[in-house]
Amino acid sequence: MVVDGDVTLSATATDPHDEAVDGLVALYRAMQGEHPDWEDYRRAMVADQRVLLTLTPTRTYGILST
Repeated sequence: MVVDGDVTLSATATDPHDEAVDGLVALYRAMQGEHPDWEDYRRAMVADQRVLLTLTPTRTYGILST
């Protein structure tokens, strides 16, 4: 399967409490639940200069085997 779509990137995480890190926290919570140390996680996201990629699918195609 192939997915075409529009991609947006967040700003680079530069402060543990900026909007970029808040988005990364929200993604982590949605996928993994609660982190044992959110302050450590936030600092790590800044140290790694993380960004959040958001894909909005616009089309899918391909052959799926059954």
